[in-house]
Amino acid sequence: MATEESISMKTVDIQGGKITFAPDVIATIASLAANEVEGVEGMSGTMVEGITGILNKKNITKGIKVEINEDVALIDINVILKYGYKIHEISSALQKNIKTTIENMTGLKVAAVNVFVQSIAFEKAEKTEVKPAKVETEEE
Repeated sequence: MATEESISMKTVDIQGGKITFAPDVIATIASLAANEVEGVEGMSGTMVEGITGILNKKNITKGIKVEINEDVALIDINVILKYGYKIHEISSALQKNIKTTIENMTGLKVAAVNVFVQSIAFEKAEKTEVKPAKVETEEE
């Protein structure tokens, strides 16, 4: 098995080409990594993303902004967290999981993962069916 030192992370190959990642690819990886963290309800997008999501198919990268400079990525992620979890612990876990996943899958260096908590999701109460009470009438 190859050691970490023997694996090259350079994007330039022998023939002079290079590997380029589209920001949507990095955003998709970040979204999948974020959804692995317990306590994350989902991503929160902008108004424009909401409108395009209605018009188009569901967008997995909603709420994630990626900036790539050379071989360094900067990630901004807007999340909705579940009620009852410690926000700072979830945010730290998000940063760590997203950074590790992107670096392992792409070889890019992740300089920062900025987490923006947009909302807290509360559990929805189960709907219980309410039956109307029978009203008895007097018979004459």
